[in-house]
Amino acid sequence: MSSFLRPAVPGPHDPTATAGAPAPVMATATATATLGRIPAQYRPISSHLAIAPPVSVVIPAMNEAKNLPHVFGTLPEWIHEVVLVDGNSTDDTVDVARGLWPGVKVVKQAGKGKGDALISGFAACTGDIIVMVDADGSADGQEIVSYVSALVGGADFAKGSRFANGGGTDDMTPIRKLGNRVLCGIVNAKFGARYTDLCYGYNAFWRHCLDSITLDCTGFEIETLMNIRVVKAGLRVQEVPSHEYLRIHGMSNLRAVRDGLRVLKVILREKGVRRAARRGPVLGLNSPRGEVT
Repeated sequence: MSSFLRPAVPGPHDPTATAGAPAPVMATATATATLGRIPAQYRPISSHLAIAPPVSVVIPAMNEAKNLPHVFGTLPEWIHEVVLVDGNSTDDTVDVARGLWPGVKVVKQAGKGKGDALISGFAACTGDIIVMVDADGSADGQEIVSYVSALVGGADFAKGSRFANGGGTDDMTPIRKLGNRVLCGIVNAKFGARYTDLCYGYNAFWRHCLDSITLDCTGFEIETLMNIRVVKAGLRVQEVPSHEYLRIHGMSNLRAVRDGLRVLKVILREKGVRRAARRGPVLGLNSPRGEVT
């Protein structure tokens, strides 16, 4: 079943707020509340809703300076931190990000590829919840509240879907739709999943999920790898309807045939990987972590 919650008007952002109790809780907005005997610091989302777990947003970006004003403009003010992973941009991506979101944590990517960038970003996060957002303007940051709602409601991994009821896309060619549908069907059949979408990068999860999966790929296939391994690890997955918009500026590095074959290779490889062999340290880093500034 999909989760959907219309975003409320965000309350004022408190940069001095600190993370409190680790328990996932949605509650009436108050400055401080008590869960049993455990005090919890709440971040107000609206006059009627607040959240205790701190939320980190990871944005991998390479030469996305023109898109960042839109991306950052849609992010809720109540999130705990923004981690921007810079893929050695030659434009002023980093300066623009710092101007838009004072306190943004910038990670200089050491390797190459989206998967490598996300792994570096995850390692730099301090929030209990991690949200993956693309830097091309295709994702609406106001949907983050729906992902968080699914997680605090009991899910381990909130998976965005453009094809669940309430979702949609403005940015998929017929060949990409067909490829996504075929690959999604293979994953469902081979791993017992019930996904409606596979190759989509807007997802969120509790940070503890990284203790149960190993991330060891560098390209766009990172999302498929995560989708497969959370199912194999027995984690609870809930799809969240999401609308994908057109990239605002620039050209995508995604290549349908090339990256589709890489996704298929991951699927075939994972079918032969036993659960015991997959478990490892957090992130299972095979590449050096980026420098945080």
